[in-house]
Amino acid sequence: MSSQNIIVLDLETQKSFKEVGGKSRENFLEKLKISVVGVYDYLTGEYQAYEESRMMELEKRLREVDLVIGFNSRRFDLPVLAPYLFTPIDQIPQLDLLEDLQEARGHRVSLDSVAGPTLKQHKSGSGKDAITLYKENRMDELIKYCLDDVRLTKEVYEYGCREGKIFFTSNWDYKTYEIPVQWQKTTEQILAQKAKPTEQFPTSLF
Repeated sequence: MSSQNIIVLDLETQKSFKEVGGKSRENFLEKLKISVVGVYDYLTGEYQAYEESRMMELEKRLREVDLVIGFNSRRFDLPVLAPYLFTPIDQIPQLDLLEDLQEARGHRVSLDSVAGPTLKQHKSGSGKDAITLYKENRMDELIKYCLDDVRLTKEVYEYGCREGKIFFTSNWDYKTYEIPVQWQKTTEQILAQKAKPTEQFPTSLF
């Protein structure tokens, strides 16, 4: 695959909504504070972890990137990240995989409920576990967990690009459903908007 200026992003927080008094979650996202941000960078083919003290480095990459891939990134990851950035988060181009799946199903779904049937893999923990790891200063374990979520998001995204569909197991009836997605087309459209007129755009990313 040709190297593209795309990153896959996921983050973990220092605090829970309960700790910051957030019944209306959208109003308390900025108070959760970042413990670590995990990234997969398609330009380098490498995974990278940014702890809270390295947010300036992460912002530099975000200013350069053509597309951020996330799972619930628009309503969670980037709003949590916003207080650390000079760049307005609405200026960061993104593809939030959850948005498409929520539109198709009519309700929110979890990364695990998609990764399980699509990849035959599951998450290695939960957000609550990640907060505990941070409070106990078990940063190596926290980073490993966060980057594992990045990997699952990346692989779900790539599967959807290749196959034009993913699978989802409902926690209501425990049945598995096929969900059509157009992530390849959406990615191409976003990158085409960013591309210079003289650049040739690849017909397929994967």
